[in-house]
This record gives sequence, structure tokens and C-alpha cells, in this order.
Amino acid sequence: MRSTTRGTLAAVITGIAAAVGAAASPAAAVGTVPVPVPLEGAERALHMELPEVGGKIPVTTPGVPEAPKFVEGRLMPERVIPRVPVNGGLPGADLTAPVPHLLDDDFDHLGLDAPAADVRTLTPGLAVDAPLTAPKPGSGALPEPKLPEAGVLLPMVQAAPGADLTTGPGL
Repeated sequence: MRSTTRGTLAAVITGIAAAVGAAASPAAAVGTVPVPVPLEGAERALHMELPEVGGKIPVTTPGVPEAPKFVEGRLMPERVIPRVPVNGGLPGADLTAPVPHLLDDDFDHLGLDAPAADVRTLTPGLAVDAPLTAPKPGSGALPEPKLPEAGVLLPMVQAAPGADLTTGPGL
């Protein structure tokens, strides 16, 4: 493959990567969307104290794909379909529930706070090589046949979720 062909192919893939990165910019401004659960009407209708419930839903943001890597002796780049990073999160929850005292009329509370956790992922990719060897420079010989190569680049997921369980007086 000539260096001008490789340069053109690299320019096309770089343009696609830039377009994907530019499309992800507006979504990156928002990290999570709060989701309140209104239970005030049910409290008034039932004449009792109900738990306070809320949540957070993360917004996923795609990243910039890995750039193709050219290796000497191969006709195609090392990663034909690159892996794309997608960052998002696990949903969060906030729950505070009243727990009645057994001996008096005061209420204590039980709380659970599970914040939205970051999740980093990489989509699967594909590495393929053509069934021909690279032409030898200066000899003018045609490329020789060889066994084709194909491989799947495995996906990746990283997260560190956590939660706090609390109890105490009051609501």
C-alpha cells in the first residue's frame, strides 16, 4: 500500500473520529439528571409519613475512538474497527424512611444514599489483515498470498459503586 493511500485512509478515519467527538460535546455538559419521586399527596391522603425517595440517572457520553495504527508489513491498519470509549454511570438513589420508636411517639429514620457511580467502558473492536503480504520495495514483485488474520478486541467495563446506610433521630 502506497504511503499516499495510507495517508488518505488515515485522514478519512481521523475525520470520522473528529465528527464523533464533536457530536459528544453537548451531552458532556450534563453528568446526571435528578429524578424526584413526589409522595406528598400520598402522605396527606393516607395521613402517615412515607419515605422520601429520589434518584439520579447518569447521561452517557461517547468518547473519541482509538486511532488506527499502521504496522510495517501489513496492508491494513492494526485496528480496522476501533474501540470507542463510552463514559456514563450507574443510577443513584437516595431513600430516607421513617422508623417508629417502640417506646415513644418520636420517629427515627433509616437512610440509604447510593450516589451515581462512574462507569468507563470500551466497545469491542476488530483487527483484520488482508490475505496478501505487503509488496517488497524495489523488486516490482506482486504481493504473495498468506493466511488472513482476524481478531476481536474485547470490550472493557470499569466501575466502583458504593452506598451509605445511616440511621438517626428525626426525619
